[in-house]
Parts: sequence; C-alpha cells; structure tokens
Amino acid sequence: ELGALLTATTGRLLGQARASAEVAAELLEEAAVTGVLDTGRSLGGSVDAVDVVRREPRGVVAVLTPWNDPYPAAAGLLAAALVTGNTVVHKPSERSARAGHELARRIAGALPDGVLNVLAGDGATGAALAADPRVHVVAHVGSTATGRRIAASVGARGGRALLENGGKDPLVVDAGVDPAWAAQQVAVGAFTNTGQLCTAVERVYVHEDVADAVLAELVALADGLSPGDPSDPATGLGPLVDERQLALVDEHVREAVDAGARVLAGGSRLDRPGSFYPATVLDGCTDGMRLMTEETFGPVAAVTRVASFAEGLALAAAGDYGLAATVLTPSTAHALEAAEALEVGTVKVNAVFGGAPGGSADPRRGSGQGRGFGPDLLGELTALKAVHLEAAPTA
Repeated sequence: ELGALLTATTGRLLGQARASAEVAAELLEEAAVTGVLDTGRSLGGSVDAVDVVRREPRGVVAVLTPWNDPYPAAAGLLAAALVTGNTVVHKPSERSARAGHELARRIAGALPDGVLNVLAGDGATGAALAADPRVHVVAHVGSTATGRRIAASVGARGGRALLENGGKDPLVVDAGVDPAWAAQQVAVGAFTNTGQLCTAVERVYVHEDVADAVLAELVALADGLSPGDPSDPATGLGPLVDERQLALVDEHVREAVDAGARVLAGGSRLDRPGSFYPATVLDGCTDGMRLMTEETFGPVAAVTRVASFAEGLALAAAGDYGLAATVLTPSTAHALEAAEALEVGTVKVNAVFGGAPGGSADPRRGSGQGRGFGPDLLGELTALKAVHLEAAPTA
C-alpha cells in the first residue's frame, strides 16, 4: 500500500517504491534493537561513591523530510528520535505529503497519543517549526538552501540542527575497468528514480583509455530505458515529480549543450503528457557548467573525459558539496587513495549503491552537518549528564 501511494504521488517506479517502504521497515527494526543498548556508562571513581553518565532525551525533535525518498529518510530519523525517548513533530514535504503522512500515521498508531505528531504544510510551516523555542532538535533532509536557513534559525536560538542536504555526487571511472560493468554502474547511479536521489550520480569522470567503450555501453543502456507509466512493470523510467523539476533539468541540459557539451542520448523533454525526461548522456561537460556545479536531480549522466586517475579524483573532490562519491577501479592503491582524498561523507568503491546497515557518516560542506544514520545518530538525539552519588553521613 505504501509503495502504490508513493508511485501515485511522485511517479517512482512501483518496484522501487515498494523497496523503499521495505527499507523503512528495516530501519525501524534496526533502531528498536540498537537504540536501547547504549543508555550510559559507569565511571571508575572513588570506592565510596558512584559515578555514571546518563543518556537522556533532548526533548522535542522536529523531523523535516523530502519528497523524493520519503520513507527511509523519515523512518531513520523518526526511529532514532523515538527510541531515545524524544517526542517528535514530523513534517513531510508538501510534494509527497500523502505518502509521508501515511507512513507516520502507521508508526504513530503503535505509540501513546501525542508522542509522534504529523503536520501538513509547505516551507513556511517548516520554518515555523525550526524557529519554535519548544523544539530542541531539527533534523532536516532536503535542499542545501533550506538547510542553511534552518541552521541559521536554529542556531540563533541555541538549538541543534542535523542536516543531510543536497549533493552533486561524482563517479570516477579508472583505466582497466570492464566498460560494460562500468556503464551499468553509471546508469544505475544516474537514472534510478529518474535521477531524483540525493546520492544520485551527477558528475562522471571517465579515463580517456576507456571513455569511448564506456560511453557506447552507457548510451545503449540509456536508449533502452523506456519512459512510461510507473506502475507498469515494463516501464524503465518514470516521470519527474512535477513540471517545476522538469523545467530545471531541461534548463541545465540546454545550457550545457549551448556551452559545448555533446548529446549522445536523450537531451530534450519528451513530447507527451506528464513530466517525462529521457535518460540523457552528455559528453564533453566542463566545470563551468551549472550541470556540473548545481544539483540537477534528473536522469542525466554528465561526462568529462580525464587523462589520468589523479585528474579524475581531483575533479571529483572539488565543488561545494560533500555527500558521497563513487570510484570504479581495479587498483587497490587507487581505491585507498580515493578513500583518503575525497572529502565526503561516504566513499563507495566498485559499487554505486550499497553498504552494511548501521553505517554512520558526516556530510561535508554544502551537504549538511551531523550524523544522519546509524548508531551515531542516537548520540545526536540524546544529551549526556554526569551524575556523582555519595552516601550522606549518618545523623
């Protein structure tokens, strides 16, 4: 039911929408187990006294979540806040309000009244929550611009802000890789959910030794993704969320083409009802293009050819964002170099999506602040209190 609702609301492919709901359930189960394990610690002090450090709830947590992947984003934050004893006010994005409200309603049904509250509203509602002195922590997943406004508002009143914001994730393709496999990784990263993921691949740096072969395979994959009804299992690419997002993607691509990028696949909005944009591959992209510097959030693989792995790594490390990055390489030395050099929250080697449960990461620069996932998130939502206890002397 949740999968069908997300498909109807945002146009996400039905299979992916159902999988998103399953991930949310897994996050709830994970927090239910790990959230009760670390409640504090005892300290080695005097033999006639007791010293402990308690973990206590921070109070009221506002959870503001995005439209593009609302189930996992909400479930991870809601679970962490609730299992550590906080009460929550949750505002899903107005662009996927029905889906967000339904998930929260199901969770709230298992809790005492008033513990989890859900608000409908747009950015003004979120801003009011962030400014409210009764809210101790604001956890926001969404755009960088909104995140920065929240950080300023919350910081001005002495609250805490956890932000997972925009990304412009790079993928570096090294020499010596299998071109068909590399193209498949790029396609999954750039075209999944029509490119509408915070960790979507938006910049691709391909070593010139394999560039022609990788691009030929990538174009074939892009051409094979047929846009259509997202509830139809045969559909390879769903619509963008709305006309506003379609206009942004089309604008970024047209500007890049005008600046010298070459269209190898797709490249223009489709002449059909709905906010459809084809899987697009552009070659010859350069750093000055908005397509390479600002979040596009569409099914576009923007490719730059590089003469060496070092050049690709340097370009991948540049920019205003620091959410995640992927490196495809047969070289262990290059993989270790990438893990060290890339100033991002998550480095993925030879797998564009994946990772064990419980991973924690700090997004960097314009991509946010604070631990957004895993056991370390529980620490962000609790306050430490040291307690020293001695026996009183007898009368």
